[in-house]
Amino acid sequence: MAKRVLLAEDEPNIVESLTFLLDRAGYEVSVETDGRKALNAALSDAPDVLILDVMLPELDGYEILRLLRSDSRATNLPIVMLTAKGQREDRETALDYGADMFITKPFANSEIVAAVERFADGRVN
Repeated sequence: MAKRVLLAEDEPNIVESLTFLLDRAGYEVSVETDGRKALNAALSDAPDVLILDVMLPELDGYEILRLLRSDSRATNLPIVMLTAKGQREDRETALDYGADMFITKPFANSEIVAAVERFADGRVN
């Protein structure tokens, strides 16, 4: 059975490229383009890995991250933050809230696939 990735991203070009890349790498990808729906999807049917954009409508990625980490159903869910907000403060906020990895846009395709492979296989370091 394929490992599942939830992609919480509202930029259509990024959704299209990441869905293609991850599907080609053998992952089952579901997409939510709004923060509230992404939060609900992560809690109701936890994926193996969540790729979470910071800037989403309804709820931003930091709030989603904070809510997920305070919910026992998602305490151990691997979360990769993917954002154009690459300042040191943004990275520190994400890591303080419990992100497992922080990747800035633009990103290397291989970096995303490698991160998903690592976390989907349970390798957290």
